[in-house]
Amino acid sequence: MHPAAWWVWAAGVVALAGRTTSPAVLGLLVAATLVLAGLGRRPGAPPFSGYLVLGLGIVVVRVVFYVLVGLKVPDGQVLVDLPSWQPPWAPGVELLGPVTAAGLARAALGGLALAVMVLAVGAAATASSPSRLLRSVPPALHHLATAAAIAVAVAPSLVRATGAARRARRLRGLPDRGPRALAETALPVLADALDRAVDLAASMDVRGYARRSGRADPRALPALVAALLASAVGLYGLLTGDPAYAVPALAAAVGLGTAGGLLAARGARRTRYRPDPWRGREWLAAGAGAIGLVGAVAGGPPVVLAAVVLAGLGALVPAPLPAEVSA
Repeated sequence: MHPAAWWVWAAGVVALAGRTTSPAVLGLLVAATLVLAGLGRRPGAPPFSGYLVLGLGIVVVRVVFYVLVGLKVPDGQVLVDLPSWQPPWAPGVELLGPVTAAGLARAALGGLALAVMVLAVGAAATASSPSRLLRSVPPALHHLATAAAIAVAVAPSLVRATGAARRARRLRGLPDRGPRALAETALPVLADALDRAVDLAASMDVRGYARRSGRADPRALPALVAALLASAVGLYGLLTGDPAYAVPALAAAVGLGTAGGLLAARGARRTRYRPDPWRGREWLAAGAGAIGLVGAVAGGPPVVLAAVVLAGLGALVPAPLPAEVSA
């Protein structure tokens, strides 16, 4: 599978999770990410359990934050009536107070939406290789893609280094759990993950990745900056629910970004060895993600869009083997 197809699919999942609080939609998206993580995991990929723990932690922190300092829903069934306290150093802030079923459900769904975003990114990272994705990035975005690949490679390195440190402590007869073990392994784990990221950056630099062979076009930078500003205006319009200027601003951002990318790509030259093919399976996964992304922005029915994204996992069906050539 082409790695870009799974990242487009993940973008649709993230957009749907950010635009809905329906338990049915979020449940479908969680099921989709788990299926992709289970069936589409590439050999040598980092374990998906770290993303699951992170997603569960987000839900727990969101619920705990609601109980402590969250905005309480005035109506609804009161589950626990905690004593409230207004600290003198924070006027207008009320700690604790009554915990209602509606407020608790709203906090859990909000945390679940964020957890789905984390799971989507983790599923795409385990199904596709960041190094393979760099081959398909336009030349104008090589530096940005390099930084993104290094950042994405740090998280799996942390998980791998944590597991190695815990195994080493168990072999030495030392406890691998608890605050003391965490304090003693935190520095080696971070150092190992950073060393791996630096080695990746050095290897890419040695191979001449993102090197320029000519002079950069002076019109590229203003076009890219204008595209960034237009995208910020468009995203603000989407968040405030005002599509009158959000849609034109996003269209202008796409146009300016494309023009700036083409201008910036003139000075970058590279060869491509064995480019990844784009076949019907890639169209199925990327098309489902694109439908989910566009439908979420346009305000389509969330359940239908989530079903379309889930159907995009049909790309995991093994491709038929080529027919044998008869002698």
